[in-house]
Amino acid sequence: MSAPEADHYNGSHTLALPDLSGAVPTSTEARAKRRIAALEDELETMRQERRGKQRKTTFYVSQGRAIRRMGVLYTNLEDLIAENDRRYEEGSEDATPEQDRLQRGYIILSQVLPWLHERLAQLDVDDSQDMLKQLKRGADAARGDDTSTLKDLIAAWINQDFHLPSLLKSDDKHARGFVHDVCGMLLCPSEWDWGDNCVRAGIRDRMSDYIVSENSWPLFLYENYTVKLDNLEHGLFKSKILVQAFKAVFTSPSSAKEADRDGDGADILENNRRARRQLNQVKVKTCVASIINMRKVTSRSLAYVVCQVRFALSNISSWRTVDGDFDYEVFWSNVVDFFENVPGPVTQQRVDRLLEWWTRKIFGKNHREDLTPEVVSRMSVTALVEQRKALEDAAFDSE
Repeated sequence: MSAPEADHYNGSHTLALPDLSGAVPTSTEARAKRRIAALEDELETMRQERRGKQRKTTFYVSQGRAIRRMGVLYTNLEDLIAENDRRYEEGSEDATPEQDRLQRGYIILSQVLPWLHERLAQLDVDDSQDMLKQLKRGADAARGDDTSTLKDLIAAWINQDFHLPSLLKSDDKHARGFVHDVCGMLLCPSEWDWGDNCVRAGIRDRMSDYIVSENSWPLFLYENYTVKLDNLEHGLFKSKILVQAFKAVFTSPSSAKEADRDGDGADILENNRRARRQLNQVKVKTCVASIINMRKVTSRSLAYVVCQVRFALSNISSWRTVDGDFDYEVFWSNVVDFFENVPGPVTQQRVDRLLEWWTRKIFGKNHREDLTPEVVSRMSVTALVEQRKALEDAAFDSE
């Protein structure tokens, strides 16, 4: 640039001096553009934060659907967390059965949601409370869905298995409970004979000699709906309607048709995965067991189904904790304690065999989940590898 041109450029672009406010003058249009750009950036940031919060909410709600089914049906998540904190600070000595049940619940919850324990330590109080709120929302929604499903299915199963002259309606709960002969029989405490007219009348009239409470095992829990009073554990938790309900909740309603089979079918989880891979077929819904990575029947998943079936057989129309003299929360604890609070190793073996029976009934004969590294190390393929290695080492040492 020549000197005249430079002088002309500098002269025509001389910066205007600021006024007494100290501000360099700018055009209205430029200021408006910058303000709009800043607002757009702020709006995009807000949108991203909102999308992130929505994604977190969706994730927590989705993950929460396993809580009632696998962990705790009634207990607040805050109580589980508080018990774990208490144990860490004070130890487990002199713990009550209720505290032991809470702690086992926290451990199971941490297994079902393996990210939860660390997330609780990272979040502040407000975010933690919001997370627990969304988890509970998902947990209650899943319980409600299962309640609705079993309300219809159990009516169909009873109509089919008991050949009723007057069919039980799927949309009418008021005709169930003890006013219905079959539902009443299934709900009847196992220590009484529903066929006795005095017993039936006493229960229906709610007489003091026939109090139906959570302290009795209902007949619907027993295999063939028959009880041996001198051996109350025989056949307990092996009824057809329980197997049907468990399959309906955790695998699929259609799989409940195979309740009579002794686990001799193909792996239902593998079948579900293969069906979803078939691109030429209609989209197949992923079963609950696959979603929550469930491979075995557990005591608490069984207790959940027991309470759901009991509710479906009753005549109450909305989910509640107490039905007359019957407390569902205590009943759930009784079922859990049957499996988890055993008097000794002999009873523990019976409990383990019962849960193995259930796992075979629901998931079939496959046991790939039991192929731990320790188990594999004792098998012939691994043994041969070790033998060949030993022979090589011996040959090397002899040279």
